[in-house]
Amino acid sequence: MTIELRHLRAFLVIAEEGNVTRAAARLHVGQPALSRTLRQLEGHLGARLADRSTHHLELTAEGRLFRDKAAAALATVETALDPAGLRTWPLRIGHTWAALGDHTVALLRRWDASRPEVPLELLRVDDRTAGLTRGAVDAALLRGTVTAAGLRTELLRREERVVVMARDSPLAALTEVRLRDLTACTIALNTVSGTTTSDLWPESARPASTLEVTNTDEWLIAIAAGRAVGVTTSATPANYTHPALAHRPLVDAPPVPLVLAWREGLGHPAVPDLVTLAHEVLAT
Repeated sequence: MTIELRHLRAFLVIAEEGNVTRAAARLHVGQPALSRTLRQLEGHLGARLADRSTHHLELTAEGRLFRDKAAAALATVETALDPAGLRTWPLRIGHTWAALGDHTVALLRRWDASRPEVPLELLRVDDRTAGLTRGAVDAALLRGTVTAAGLRTELLRREERVVVMARDSPLAALTEVRLRDLTACTIALNTVSGTTTSDLWPESARPASTLEVTNTDEWLIAIAAGRAVGVTTSATPANYTHPALAHRPLVDAPPVPLVLAWREGLGHPAVPDLVTLAHEVLAT
């Protein structure tokens, strides 16, 4: 069979809804027809994309990978068919927080001066790859280990870790912090795009409790309110200042890699220039 864009769109709605019946109602098609579309995709790909039950649907590992590829493919097609794209083709850079740290402004200014014909758009996207795997951006500045399939990465630098705390926290009396100083604390963990998990500590000395959040704003508010402390990188103090917060170096934890990532295969032709400029900006 011939796979068309409508098959990809249908699958993405099924994946988002987690239920074929709800997806069919959203797409204004019959449930049997949408089930056939899913079976046709699976037959074409030779893989089971979803485990179905009466009330819920879970994507398989192959289904999750295909979801990301389908989203990226649709985003590419929509970009190609956008009439405005015949005049300019912006280069979209995603980030989940802090972008290039205190070098972000320099990167944008030098790009505008050297490549004025290619608008550079910096977008904050709160997911693990800052929108890269689903085609929302052309490249992404990511921290930590990047495990998503189909991506190329370029290491830009390694950032030292810091502890963020409320200014009236007892930890603020320290000039530097060690992991053992945090075992009695509640640690705020950004489960969507953060670089810190409980595995940062030895198994026998992990923090007493954690507070899970889903984005940087929630993370900062929880810390400023004194509900938790957080572990981040040296990029955070330069980009997120608040009078209720204090920062101290965490001296016995490994640094965090900052990478520029982009999808393998055809992509925006200006990505290599972005890689080069990012290295130049960091070098200065």
